[in-house]
Amino acid sequence: MEALIYSPLPAHVAKSVDIQPKGTKEAEAFVNAFLKRSMPSLGPEVIQTRLNRKAVIMEYSRKKKKRKKKQVAKGLSAKQRRDLRLFEIKPEQQRYEMFLPLHKLWLQYIRDLCNGLRRDTKPHMIQPKLLKADLHGALVSVTKSKCPSYVGLTGIILQEMKHIFKIITKEDRLKVIPKANSVFSVEIDGFISHIYGSKFQLRSSERSAKKFKSKGSIDL
Repeated sequence: MEALIYSPLPAHVAKSVDIQPKGTKEAEAFVNAFLKRSMPSLGPEVIQTRLNRKAVIMEYSRKKKKRKKKQVAKGLSAKQRRDLRLFEIKPEQQRYEMFLPLHKLWLQYIRDLCNGLRRDTKPHMIQPKLLKADLHGALVSVTKSKCPSYVGLTGIILQEMKHIFKIITKEDRLKVIPKANSVFSVEIDGFISHIYGSKFQLRSSERSAKKFKSKGSIDL
């Protein structure tokens, strides 16, 4: 260790840094003086002991790389969707015939969901499935309502929201009907079911996970 500390610089190194190399004794004296100034609390013997120790290989620790958080694309807020009018049905699209294929798809969807609808099918077997079914495309009629002007309206459901149904009538009129205080009827292959809107005020996505009571929402 001493030979390494006190060894003179090689000639080519000294020349490159423009330093006049010192002798071994001068280098030793410089190192001792430097250590005394740097560590005044340690005596000469302690300093010499430390100089005579063998070299210790220090552990190398790599700097941990900071992981960049993946930016998750945020969806539009409800207000932004309203401002952009994403759910608005344009006047030129408010045509009953345009949505008849949607109604046919819905009928097939319900038949598959209920494993076929037959005359001998027991109502309580298909009632829970209908309660959680997607109603977009269903042909509904308003049978009762506190607002008399709604009674008798019939149309295909284009949009279902928490508190309203949007339907298109055969007269190509878009109607917004509140669920509250209204009773709707749906006919599927001879089965007539009733939807009590006051107890049906849920979004379709929420309704699929809700547990309904066996009475009070739909009669078949």
